Amino acid sequence: MLESHYYEGKVEAGCDEAGRGCLVGSVYAAAVILPSDYQNDLLNDSKQLTEKKRYQLREIIERDAIAWAVGIVTPEEIDKINILNASILAMHRALDQLKVRPEAIIVDGNRFKPYRSVVGSVTANIPHTTIVKGDGKYLSIAAASILAKTYRDDYMNQLAKEYPQYDWLSNKGYPTKKHREAIRQFGITPYHRKSYNLLGDGQLSLEFEP
Repeated sequence: MLESHYYEGKVEAGCDEAGRGCLVGSVYAAAVILPSDYQNDLLNDSKQLTEKKRYQLREIIERDAIAWAVGIVTPEEIDKINILNASILAMHRALDQLKVRPEAIIVDGNRFKPYRSVVGSVTANIPHTTIVKGDGKYLSIAAASILAKTYRDDYMNQLAKEYPQYDWLSNKGYPTKKHREAIRQFGITPYHRKSYNLLGDGQLSLEFEP
């Protein structure tokens, strides 16, 4: 059973991202504040759930959460600031949109940058803790992983209608053999991350044109 909170007695937001390892598309992140005594035995790391179960849980999370939001960073931004900074920025953007201000933040993984909150004329960093494999340990991070994953999947499904030859309906932008073969055959799209090793050959693929 996952833990309901890390910080005792604080309004706590859990954060996670989706799409960091993809060759194409935006990176998505979510922030979720759950009730302090919340329990849901079905919640787990999104990677451990079927697609159907993730979408079922998304509805439950959005219904039960005190607050939730999704943040997005585009491929163009990723190419400028790198994927680590982009992932953290997406989490910050999700936190910016929360209708309830968290008093503490827990983040899946081991990297994060302080998030500053402005209350009146006072600006202060909100306490945060990074937790490796946190999406399998804390309910709010698991909830965030499900929201980030499902909203990014929705986005990739839309892009797949525009560029069906890359098999994004199945691979969601990850570097599968079929995806890389399509890049080799058709070149890149405006959605590909040009700073990535798109062909898997150790070289950046900037010479490709849409």
